[in-house]
Amino acid sequence: MEFSELIKTATVESVVLGGRGLPAVRGTLCITSHHLLLSSCPGGDAQPGTVELWLLIRNVDAVEKRLAGSSGTITLRCKDLKVLQLEIPGMEECLNIASSIEALSSVDSVMMMYPFFYRPQDLRLEEGWHLFPLEQYFQKIAAQTNQWRLSDLNRDFTTCPTYPAGVIVPAAVSDDTLRRAARFRQGGRFPVLSYYHPSNGTVMLRSSQPLTGPNRKRCPEDEVLLGTVLDEGERGFIIDTRSAQAAKQARMTGGGTEPKSSYPQWKRLHRPLERGRPLQESFIKLVEACNDASLSMDRWLSRLESCRWLSHVKAALSTACLAAQCLDREEASVLVHGAEGTDTTLLVTALAQVILDPGCRTMVGFQGLLEREWIEAGHPFHLRCARSAYSHARLKQEAPLFLLFLDCVWQLSRQFPFSLEFGESLLLALFDNAYASDYGTFLCNNEKERCLCKVKENTHSLWAWLNQPEEKKKYLNPLYSHNPLVIWPSVEPQSIQLWQGLFFRWIRPSQYLDEARAEMQRLVEANEAPAKESTGSRLSRSLSDPAARTENER
Repeated sequence: MEFSELIKTATVESVVLGGRGLPAVRGTLCITSHHLLLSSCPGGDAQPGTVELWLLIRNVDAVEKRLAGSSGTITLRCKDLKVLQLEIPGMEECLNIASSIEALSSVDSVMMMYPFFYRPQDLRLEEGWHLFPLEQYFQKIAAQTNQWRLSDLNRDFTTCPTYPAGVIVPAAVSDDTLRRAARFRQGGRFPVLSYYHPSNGTVMLRSSQPLTGPNRKRCPEDEVLLGTVLDEGERGFIIDTRSAQAAKQARMTGGGTEPKSSYPQWKRLHRPLERGRPLQESFIKLVEACNDASLSMDRWLSRLESCRWLSHVKAALSTACLAAQCLDREEASVLVHGAEGTDTTLLVTALAQVILDPGCRTMVGFQGLLEREWIEAGHPFHLRCARSAYSHARLKQEAPLFLLFLDCVWQLSRQFPFSLEFGESLLLALFDNAYASDYGTFLCNNEKERCLCKVKENTHSLWAWLNQPEEKKKYLNPLYSHNPLVIWPSVEPQSIQLWQGLFFRWIRPSQYLDEARAEMQRLVEANEAPAKESTGSRLSRSLSDPAARTENER
């Protein structure tokens, strides 16, 4: 397929671009294989036009057209929730532009997407792809215990097509036992280590549901695997992200739960979390309510409650707190799973680590967490983020699980404003890039697909861009102060707030907030200058002594 075949009209003059809160701009509209450009008319013969719009067509979620006489208006509803309007002279041009944008935004082949064509001058292709090797994460665990090992049994992705090549497993369990246990878990997702809690040696595991089925099948190898995690007399908790009823119904179709008789040391707790269609519909209803300027206060509050988005945020935070509490306060290991183990399971394990581990609350640590617990762990980004809140297409497998995670992290940052090294701007950038990106980090559904598409060889990493010094500064929290403690969020209704920075981002002007942030940054830097001078010798000694530097970081 050639992109040129999908572009019916490439250029139109005298197009007017508008949007909520934006002044109307007239210019020339151009469509390329991946972008929609609008260049305003130059002020004089020698002056070039200004590019007023540079929109990645993959970001378009829905195209709406309205014809009036000999012209027409196209409304573009974007995946990042922005809404743009194009007034186009000429009915045929309007229809052709709308058709071209629809066709280009629907291209589903991964290797035809923009990351495979994007070549920024200041980045190298290999940069950023190997910042967070699992070996490095494992070495931190190996320095504290010899109970775990790094296995490469999945190096050819045959044991589990959605796991990465390497996984951390109990040292006492052989690869052959793991392969047999994998056959007893949906999609081959056998229990693997997600997090080691250094203060007491407890662990958090993740997997998919066991395939017990209606006949209550057993798997000795799976029982051995989970039994090995606990010492004699110890107990563990299985947090199932489905309701007890849903888990029971799953048994009728070949799935199920771990029976108490076969896993006597493990206690099962059901904490149902929505995924799939109900979560996507909740997202759609919330965005519709946010865009309805005619709502009275009572009607707005009623719409906000009926969409149930904040209820999903509360449920996710509560379940993550439960997992963290089992590890930190009950000193008990935890296994988290739902059905497939690629959605709500990862939401809980990743959130629990932000709550427990101060390392995951740094800029680099948070990126490593996303790489390990979302990207390599097999969250199907290509399926889940195919459409956002505006699409008119029939829902397939779309679901904003990753957005829900980012919203929960934003709630943590609001309740603990000094404890996260990064700010809201990073969370917004991650949301935007998960749905439409110049970079290959969120492409495909799992590591196997990324290997087949040669994503790491042919696209740039988002982390390489975010970690450039000038870029990184934009995403740091100026109020950050290392907090070594567990951060326990409140999940009371009055504590959970709507993430206005995301849902009202294009609706309400952010000028004053931006100015306030800039002033806050200036004040923090001004305060730091005298402190740096008075502690110069100590900082110098710390920076020159690796051991001292490590201790300071702790």
